[in-house]
Amino acid sequence: MEFKLIIKKINDTLSPEEESIFDVWYNESVENRDYFFKVKNNYQSEIGNINLDEAWKVVDRKIIPVKNKNQFYKYAVAASIALLLGTGMFYFSKPKEQIIQVVEKPQEITPGGNRGILTLSNGKQIVLSDISAKDTIAQEGEKEEVTIKMDEKGVITYVINPDADVSKAGTNSFNTLSTPTGGQYNIVLADGTKVYLNTVSSIKYPTQFNGDQRIVELEGEAYFEVAKNKNKPFIVKSGNQSIEVLGTHFNVHAYNNEAIIKTTLLEGSVAVSYKSQKAILKPGQQSNVSDDFNRIGIRKVDTEAAIAWKNGRFKFDNADLKSVMKQLERWYGIKVEYRGDVSDVRFNGGTFMNKNLSEVLKVLELSNIKFKVEGKTIIVYP
Repeated sequence: MEFKLIIKKINDTLSPEEESIFDVWYNESVENRDYFFKVKNNYQSEIGNINLDEAWKVVDRKIIPVKNKNQFYKYAVAASIALLLGTGMFYFSKPKEQIIQVVEKPQEITPGGNRGILTLSNGKQIVLSDISAKDTIAQEGEKEEVTIKMDEKGVITYVINPDADVSKAGTNSFNTLSTPTGGQYNIVLADGTKVYLNTVSSIKYPTQFNGDQRIVELEGEAYFEVAKNKNKPFIVKSGNQSIEVLGTHFNVHAYNNEAIIKTTLLEGSVAVSYKSQKAILKPGQQSNVSDDFNRIGIRKVDTEAAIAWKNGRFKFDNADLKSVMKQLERWYGIKVEYRGDVSDVRFNGGTFMNKNLSEVLKVLELSNIKFKVEGKTIIVYP
Protein backbone atom coordinates (compact mmCIF):
# COMPACT_ATOMS: atom_id res chain seq x y z
CA MET A 1 0.00 0.00 0.00
CA GLU A 2 2.83 2.41 0.86
CA PHE A 3 4.45 2.03 -2.58
CA LYS A 4 1.22 2.85 -4.42
CA LEU A 5 0.76 6.00 -2.33
CA ILE A 6 4.40 7.03 -2.83
CA ILE A 7 4.07 6.85 -6.62
CA LYS A 8 0.86 8.89 -6.48
CA LYS A 9 2.53 11.37 -4.09
CA ILE A 10 5.45 11.84 -6.47
CA ASN A 11 3.01 12.47 -9.33
CA ASP A 12 0.81 14.75 -7.15
CA THR A 13 -2.30 12.63 -7.75
CA LEU A 14 -3.25 11.75 -4.15
CA SER A 15 -6.87 12.28 -3.16
CA PRO A 16 -7.47 14.21 0.12
CA GLU A 17 -8.15 10.89 1.88
CA GLU A 18 -4.98 9.30 0.50
CA GLU A 19 -3.00 12.42 1.45
CA SER A 20 -4.12 11.95 5.06
CA ILE A 21 -3.06 8.29 5.04
CA PHE A 22 0.30 9.14 3.42
CA ASP A 23 1.01 11.85 6.03
CA VAL A 24 0.46 9.40 8.89
CA TRP A 25 2.75 6.80 7.28
CA TYR A 26 5.44 9.39 6.34
CA ASN A 27 5.61 10.86 9.86
CA GLU A 28 5.61 7.47 11.56
CA SER A 29 9.37 6.87 11.36
CA VAL A 30 12.68 7.99 9.90
CA GLU A 31 12.84 4.71 7.97
CA ASN A 32 9.59 5.57 6.18
CA ARG A 33 10.88 8.99 5.16
CA ASP A 34 14.19 7.53 3.94
CA TYR A 35 12.29 4.93 1.92
CA PHE A 36 10.14 7.63 0.34
CA PHE A 37 13.12 9.67 -0.85
CA LYS A 38 14.90 6.55 -2.12
CA VAL A 39 11.91 5.61 -4.27
CA LYS A 40 11.44 9.22 -5.38
CA ASN A 41 15.06 9.54 -6.50
CA ASN A 42 14.97 6.23 -8.38
CA TYR A 43 11.64 7.10 -9.94
CA GLN A 44 12.75 10.50 -11.20
CA SER A 45 16.05 9.17 -12.59
CA GLU A 46 14.65 6.04 -14.26
CA ILE A 47 11.06 6.77 -15.26
CA GLY A 48 12.15 8.20 -18.58
CA ASN A 49 13.59 4.82 -19.57
CA ILE A 50 10.36 2.89 -18.98
CA ASN A 51 8.24 1.83 -21.93
CA LEU A 52 4.71 1.86 -20.49
CA ASP A 53 3.28 -0.08 -23.44
CA GLU A 54 5.77 -2.86 -22.74
CA ALA A 55 4.89 -2.67 -19.04
CA TRP A 56 1.26 -3.39 -19.80
CA LYS A 57 2.27 -6.29 -22.03
CA VAL A 58 4.26 -7.72 -19.17
CA VAL A 59 1.24 -7.42 -16.90
CA ASP A 60 -0.77 -9.31 -19.50
CA ARG A 61 1.88 -12.06 -19.52
CA LYS A 62 1.02 -13.12 -15.96
CA ILE A 63 2.88 -10.13 -14.48
CA ILE A 64 6.32 -11.71 -15.02
CA PRO A 65 8.94 -9.28 -16.43
CA VAL A 66 11.06 -11.64 -18.55
CA LYS A 67 12.84 -9.42 -21.05
CA ASN A 68 13.41 -5.94 -19.65
CA LYS A 69 16.41 -5.93 -17.33
CA ASN A 70 16.04 -2.35 -16.12
CA GLN A 71 16.18 -2.32 -12.31
CA PHE A 72 13.33 0.14 -12.05
CA TYR A 73 11.11 -1.75 -14.48
CA LYS A 74 9.35 -3.42 -11.56
CA TYR A 75 8.10 0.01 -10.43
CA ALA A 76 6.11 0.46 -13.64
CA VAL A 77 4.64 -3.02 -13.28
CA ALA A 78 3.70 -2.36 -9.64
CA ALA A 79 2.07 0.91 -10.58
CA SER A 80 0.11 -0.87 -13.31
CA ILE A 81 -1.01 -3.53 -10.85
CA ALA A 82 -2.11 -0.84 -8.41
CA LEU A 83 -4.21 0.72 -11.17
CA LEU A 84 -5.88 -2.61 -11.86
CA LEU A 85 -6.56 -3.23 -8.19
CA GLY A 86 -8.09 0.22 -7.85
CA THR A 87 -10.66 -0.66 -10.51
CA GLY A 88 -11.61 -3.91 -8.80
CA MET A 89 -10.06 -6.10 -11.53
CA PHE A 90 -7.81 -9.01 -10.57
CA TYR A 91 -5.77 -11.43 -12.63
CA PHE A 92 -5.75 -15.16 -11.83
CA SER A 93 -3.46 -17.65 -13.56
CA LYS A 94 -3.88 -21.32 -14.32
CA PRO A 95 -1.47 -23.52 -16.28
CA LYS A 96 -1.53 -22.53 -19.97
CA GLU A 97 -4.44 -20.11 -19.61
CA GLN A 98 -5.25 -16.69 -18.24
CA ILE A 99 -8.59 -15.74 -16.67
CA ILE A 100 -9.76 -12.20 -16.13
CA GLN A 101 -12.34 -11.96 -13.37
CA VAL A 102 -14.11 -8.89 -12.08
CA VAL A 103 -14.58 -9.14 -8.33
CA GLU A 104 -17.41 -7.20 -6.75
CA LYS A 105 -16.20 -4.78 -4.09
CA PRO A 106 -17.68 -5.23 -0.61
CA GLN A 107 -20.38 -2.74 0.32
CA GLU A 108 -18.96 0.33 2.02
CA ILE A 109 -19.79 0.99 5.67
CA THR A 110 -20.68 4.68 5.78
CA PRO A 111 -20.12 7.11 8.68
CA GLY A 112 -22.74 8.49 11.04
CA GLY A 113 -24.19 11.98 11.00
CA ASN A 114 -26.55 14.50 12.60
CA ARG A 115 -29.18 12.25 14.22
CA GLY A 116 -31.05 12.57 17.48
CA ILE A 117 -34.28 11.80 19.34
CA LEU A 118 -35.97 14.28 21.65
CA THR A 119 -38.17 12.84 24.40
CA LEU A 120 -40.60 15.35 25.94
CA SER A 121 -41.86 15.35 29.51
CA ASN A 122 -45.11 13.69 28.41
CA GLY A 123 -43.19 10.77 26.88
CA LYS A 124 -43.61 11.84 23.27
CA GLN A 125 -40.57 11.09 21.14
CA ILE A 126 -39.56 13.28 18.20
CA VAL A 127 -37.13 12.05 15.54
CA LEU A 128 -35.19 15.24 14.83
CA SER A 129 -34.24 14.31 11.26
CA ASP A 130 -37.96 14.59 10.45
CA ILE A 131 -38.08 18.22 11.61
CA SER A 132 -37.43 21.11 9.24
CA ALA A 133 -35.05 23.89 10.22
CA LYS A 134 -36.67 26.88 12.00
CA ASP A 135 -39.66 24.73 13.00
CA THR A 136 -41.28 25.03 16.40
CA ILE A 137 -40.92 21.52 17.77
CA ALA A 138 -43.08 21.79 20.90
CA GLN A 139 -44.12 23.93 23.83
CA GLU A 140 -43.63 22.77 27.41
CA GLY A 141 -45.04 23.73 30.81
CA GLU A 142 -48.50 24.30 32.21
CA LYS A 143 -48.85 27.63 30.44
CA GLU A 144 -46.44 26.90 27.59
CA GLU A 145 -43.60 28.62 29.45
CA VAL A 146 -40.94 27.24 27.08
CA THR A 147 -40.87 26.96 23.30
CA ILE A 148 -38.58 24.33 21.75
CA LYS A 149 -37.26 25.29 18.33
CA MET A 150 -34.76 24.15 15.74
CA ASP A 151 -32.49 26.79 14.26
CA GLU A 152 -31.20 27.00 10.69
CA LYS A 153 -28.23 24.77 11.56
CA GLY A 154 -30.43 22.03 13.04
CA VAL A 155 -29.52 22.89 16.66
CA ILE A 156 -32.25 22.46 19.28
CA THR A 157 -32.89 25.64 21.31
CA TYR A 158 -35.08 26.40 24.32
CA VAL A 159 -36.72 29.82 24.50
CA ILE A 160 -38.39 30.92 27.74
CA ASN A 161 -41.56 32.79 26.87
CA PRO A 162 -41.55 36.41 28.13
CA ASP A 163 -44.70 36.00 30.20
CA ALA A 164 -43.49 32.80 31.95
CA ASP A 165 -43.22 32.88 35.73
CA VAL A 166 -39.61 31.76 36.19
CA SER A 167 -39.79 32.29 39.94
CA LYS A 168 -41.75 29.08 40.44
CA ALA A 169 -39.55 26.37 41.89
CA GLY A 170 -40.13 22.67 41.41
CA THR A 171 -42.43 23.08 38.41
CA ASN A 172 -39.87 22.16 35.76
CA SER A 173 -40.54 19.76 32.93
CA PHE A 174 -37.65 17.47 31.97
CA ASN A 175 -36.66 16.54 28.43
CA THR A 176 -34.11 14.01 27.22
CA LEU A 177 -31.99 14.33 24.09
CA SER A 178 -30.45 11.05 22.94
CA THR A 179 -28.35 9.96 20.00
CA PRO A 180 -28.41 6.52 18.35
CA THR A 181 -25.44 4.57 17.02
CA GLY A 182 -23.84 6.77 14.37
CA GLY A 183 -25.57 9.93 15.59
CA GLN A 184 -24.48 13.24 17.11
CA TYR A 185 -26.56 16.28 18.03
CA ASN A 186 -26.19 19.79 19.45
CA ILE A 187 -28.50 21.63 21.82
CA VAL A 188 -28.67 25.02 23.54
CA LEU A 189 -30.32 24.80 26.96
CA ALA A 190 -32.61 27.44 28.41
CA ASP A 191 -29.74 29.19 30.24
CA GLY A 192 -27.67 29.47 27.05
CA THR A 193 -25.38 26.51 27.79
CA LYS A 194 -24.27 24.73 24.62
CA VAL A 195 -24.11 20.94 24.68
CA TYR A 196 -22.54 18.81 21.93
CA LEU A 197 -23.77 15.23 22.34
CA ASN A 198 -21.65 12.39 20.96
CA THR A 199 -22.97 9.12 19.55
CA VAL A 200 -24.89 6.61 21.74
CA SER A 201 -25.37 9.23 24.46
CA SER A 202 -28.22 10.97 26.28
CA ILE A 203 -28.68 14.05 28.42
CA LYS A 204 -31.66 14.73 30.71
CA TYR A 205 -32.27 18.37 31.58
CA PRO A 206 -35.03 20.75 32.75
CA THR A 207 -36.73 22.88 30.15
CA GLN A 208 -35.87 25.87 32.35
CA PHE A 209 -33.57 26.16 35.36
CA ASN A 210 -35.56 27.08 38.45
CA GLY A 211 -34.02 26.99 41.91
CA ASP A 212 -30.43 27.69 42.91
CA GLN A 213 -28.71 24.99 40.77
CA ARG A 214 -28.62 23.94 37.13
CA ILE A 215 -28.54 20.13 37.15
CA VAL A 216 -28.34 17.78 34.14
CA GLU A 217 -27.75 14.03 33.89
CA LEU A 218 -25.45 12.51 31.26
CA GLU A 219 -24.89 9.02 29.91
CA GLY A 220 -22.25 8.65 27.21
CA GLU A 221 -20.19 11.63 26.06
CA ALA A 222 -20.81 15.35 25.73
CA TYR A 223 -18.87 18.59 25.41
CA PHE A 224 -20.22 21.50 27.46
CA GLU A 225 -19.84 25.24 26.98
CA VAL A 226 -21.55 26.38 30.17
CA ALA A 227 -23.12 29.83 30.33
CA LYS A 228 -21.66 31.75 33.26
CA ASN A 229 -23.86 32.31 36.30
CA LYS A 230 -21.93 32.72 39.57
CA ASN A 231 -25.15 32.51 41.60
CA LYS A 232 -26.35 29.24 40.07
CA PRO A 233 -23.74 26.47 39.65
CA PHE A 234 -24.07 24.06 36.74
CA ILE A 235 -23.86 20.39 37.76
CA VAL A 236 -23.40 17.34 35.52
CA LYS A 237 -24.21 13.97 37.07
CA SER A 238 -22.84 10.74 35.56
CA GLY A 239 -23.07 7.55 37.61
CA ASN A 240 -21.27 8.10 40.92
CA GLN A 241 -19.58 11.27 39.67
CA SER A 242 -20.78 14.85 39.69
CA ILE A 243 -19.12 17.91 38.16
CA GLU A 244 -19.76 21.43 39.41
CA VAL A 245 -18.89 24.57 37.43
CA LEU A 246 -19.94 28.18 37.29
CA GLY A 247 -19.14 28.65 33.61
CA THR A 248 -16.46 26.91 31.56
CA HIS A 249 -15.67 24.44 28.73
CA PHE A 250 -15.16 20.74 29.42
CA ASN A 251 -15.75 17.25 28.02
CA VAL A 252 -17.28 14.30 29.87
CA HIS A 253 -16.76 10.71 28.65
CA ALA A 254 -19.05 8.44 30.68
CA TYR A 255 -20.21 5.41 28.70
CA ASN A 256 -21.89 2.65 30.69
CA ASN A 257 -19.84 -0.05 28.94
CA GLU A 258 -16.52 1.56 29.87
CA ALA A 259 -15.07 1.34 33.37
CA ILE A 260 -13.60 4.86 33.57
CA ILE A 261 -15.39 8.22 33.56
CA LYS A 262 -13.12 10.86 32.03
CA THR A 263 -13.58 14.60 32.51
CA THR A 264 -11.30 16.85 30.45
CA LEU A 265 -11.05 20.58 31.16
CA LEU A 266 -10.26 23.08 28.39
CA GLU A 267 -10.68 26.39 30.20
CA GLY A 268 -11.73 27.73 33.60
CA SER A 269 -12.02 25.23 36.45
CA VAL A 270 -14.31 22.39 37.49
CA ALA A 271 -14.82 20.52 40.75
CA VAL A 272 -15.10 16.75 40.29
CA SER A 273 -16.79 14.82 43.11
CA TYR A 274 -16.77 11.05 43.51
CA LYS A 275 -18.28 9.50 46.63
CA SER A 276 -16.55 11.35 49.49
CA GLN A 277 -13.69 12.67 47.34
CA LYS A 278 -13.36 15.99 45.52
CA ALA A 279 -10.73 17.36 43.11
CA ILE A 280 -10.28 20.64 41.23
CA LEU A 281 -9.12 20.42 37.61
CA LYS A 282 -6.95 22.95 35.81
CA PRO A 283 -7.04 23.53 32.03
CA GLY A 284 -5.33 20.67 30.18
CA GLN A 285 -6.04 18.16 32.94
CA GLN A 286 -8.27 15.10 32.87
CA SER A 287 -9.80 13.30 35.83
CA ASN A 288 -10.32 9.53 35.76
CA VAL A 289 -12.94 8.01 38.04
CA SER A 290 -13.50 4.26 38.34
CA ASP A 291 -15.15 2.00 40.90
CA ASP A 292 -12.26 -0.40 40.27
CA PHE A 293 -9.78 2.07 41.78
CA ASN A 294 -12.23 3.87 44.08
CA ARG A 295 -10.46 7.21 43.69
CA ILE A 296 -10.08 10.27 41.47
CA GLY A 297 -6.97 10.22 39.28
CA ILE A 298 -5.71 13.37 37.53
CA ARG A 299 -3.33 13.58 34.59
CA LYS A 300 -2.20 15.97 31.85
CA VAL A 301 -3.66 15.12 28.44
CA ASP A 302 -3.93 16.27 24.84
CA THR A 303 -7.22 18.17 25.01
CA GLU A 304 -7.48 18.19 21.20
CA ALA A 305 -7.63 14.41 21.23
CA ALA A 306 -10.32 14.44 23.93
CA ILE A 307 -12.68 16.68 21.91
CA ALA A 308 -11.64 15.62 18.39
CA TRP A 309 -15.06 13.95 17.92
CA LYS A 310 -16.75 17.35 18.37
CA ASN A 311 -14.66 18.72 15.48
CA GLY A 312 -15.39 15.79 13.18
CA ARG A 313 -12.14 13.89 13.69
CA PHE A 314 -10.74 10.74 15.19
CA LYS A 315 -7.53 11.71 16.99
CA PHE A 316 -5.52 9.13 18.89
CA ASP A 317 -2.99 10.09 21.56
CA ASN A 318 -1.21 6.85 22.47
CA ALA A 319 -4.64 5.17 22.46
CA ASP A 320 -4.97 1.42 22.93
CA LEU A 321 -6.55 -0.58 20.12
CA LYS A 322 -9.70 -1.61 21.97
CA SER A 323 -10.61 1.95 22.95
CA VAL A 324 -10.10 3.00 19.32
CA MET A 325 -12.35 0.20 18.08
CA LYS A 326 -15.06 1.16 20.60
CA GLN A 327 -15.21 4.56 18.93
CA LEU A 328 -15.61 2.92 15.54
CA GLU A 329 -18.30 0.55 16.87
CA ARG A 330 -20.41 3.47 18.06
CA TRP A 331 -19.88 5.62 14.97
CA TYR A 332 -20.23 2.99 12.22
CA GLY A 333 -22.61 0.55 13.92
CA ILE A 334 -20.20 -2.38 13.63
CA LYS A 335 -19.25 -5.32 15.81
CA VAL A 336 -15.56 -6.01 16.51
CA GLU A 337 -14.00 -9.41 17.16
CA TYR A 338 -10.36 -10.02 18.10
CA ARG A 339 -8.04 -12.84 17.01
CA GLY A 340 -4.96 -12.92 19.22
CA ASP A 341 -3.46 -10.58 21.80
CA VAL A 342 -3.69 -6.87 20.90
CA SER A 343 -3.21 -5.43 24.39
CA ASP A 344 0.12 -3.76 23.56
CA VAL A 345 -1.02 -2.05 20.33
CA ARG A 346 -1.11 1.75 20.60
CA PHE A 347 -2.08 4.44 18.11
CA ASN A 348 -1.06 8.03 17.46
CA GLY A 349 -2.48 10.24 14.73
CA GLY A 350 -5.99 10.29 13.32
CA THR A 351 -8.34 10.88 10.43
CA PHE A 352 -11.72 12.41 9.60
CA MET A 353 -15.01 10.98 10.86
CA ASN A 354 -16.82 11.64 7.57
CA LYS A 355 -14.86 8.89 5.80
CA ASN A 356 -16.14 5.43 5.03
CA LEU A 357 -14.90 2.78 7.46
CA SER A 358 -12.55 1.25 4.86
CA GLU A 359 -10.55 4.49 4.71
CA VAL A 360 -10.22 4.63 8.50
CA LEU A 361 -9.05 1.02 8.65
CA LYS A 362 -6.35 1.81 6.08
CA VAL A 363 -4.93 4.41 8.46
CA LEU A 364 -4.96 1.96 11.37
CA GLU A 365 -3.27 -0.71 9.25
CA LEU A 366 -0.18 1.48 9.12
CA SER A 367 0.48 0.27 12.68
CA ASN A 368 0.74 -3.33 11.42
CA ILE A 369 -2.76 -4.36 12.46
CA LYS A 370 -4.84 -6.35 9.98
CA PHE A 371 -8.60 -6.22 9.54
CA LYS A 372 -11.05 -8.52 7.84
CA VAL A 373 -14.52 -7.17 7.06
CA GLU A 374 -17.40 -9.64 7.12
CA GLY A 375 -20.61 -7.69 6.66
CA LYS A 376 -20.89 -5.42 9.71
CA THR A 377 -18.35 -7.46 11.69
CA ILE A 378 -14.69 -6.41 11.78
CA ILE A 379 -12.20 -9.11 12.70
CA VAL A 380 -8.90 -7.79 14.09
CA TYR A 381 -5.58 -9.65 13.72
CA PRO A 382 -2.33 -8.56 15.45
